[in-house]
Amino acid sequence: MSGYKQHKSPYRIKKKKPIYKNRFFWLGILFLIIFSSVFYLIFFFQFFQVKNINIEGTNKVPADSIKSLAESRLDNRVLFFRTKSIFLVKSGEIKESILNDFPQIAKAEVRRQLPDIIDISVSERVGQVTWCQEERCFSLDGEGIIFEEIFNVATDTFRIRGGAGAKPDLNLGDKITDEDKLSQVLYLESKLRDKLQTSLTEINMVSDERLNVKTPGGWEIYFNPKEDLNWQLDKLYAVLDKEIPSERINELEYVELRFGNLASYKYR
Repeated sequence: MSGYKQHKSPYRIKKKKPIYKNRFFWLGILFLIIFSSVFYLIFFFQFFQVKNINIEGTNKVPADSIKSLAESRLDNRVLFFRTKSIFLVKSGEIKESILNDFPQIAKAEVRRQLPDIIDISVSERVGQVTWCQEERCFSLDGEGIIFEEIFNVATDTFRIRGGAGAKPDLNLGDKITDEDKLSQVLYLESKLRDKLQTSLTEINMVSDERLNVKTPGGWEIYFNPKEDLNWQLDKLYAVLDKEIPSERINELEYVELRFGNLASYKYR
């Protein structure tokens, strides 16, 4: 017999393991279970669905109106399913909606309180003075924003009247004057009320360079808000104390303070 020897092939065909015996398969299943559980927990689990909305700081604005607006912004959809998950609450959008829909509100803060509560805190605007333009009057706050229309203004109520350059069509929430101009007007009103010992009727913001102050006696005082108001007040005090007898003050037509170093005046 020949010395021939049969050699075994170095290559073997390995049988494939069933997929369920693959550890990566089970890791994938585990990951999918964890992911699905967390997904459900975050978006659909009843424990995290918003159930209460707390409103603080309201006075004139009905709390129920703010609550209804907030509730309308809670509904979301995830994979075609509706949810009110607290994790999906868009606080910024709710805040913006409150400020846009309620001009009486100056500031709003929306906070999520886990697991199911939304806290909304608001600050309402406070009227500093009455602003009138043509036949309409409004409450004006310290930022120069009108936020509430006034339909029955008492005749003795001091008011600021918008002049020729004022915005023609007014809407609640409009900023119609800046804080500096408003501060000037309120400063003049305070100083003149103390000096004349009576409340003023109105200050008309005729232009950037003219304020007409109307007194209860019917006479007017003309100021230039772009010049030194204290200097103009000093001129007024001087002419009232030294030249115009107190018994004739209501015979005046006007006192002009805008020009020169002296105050000119005219009787009716």
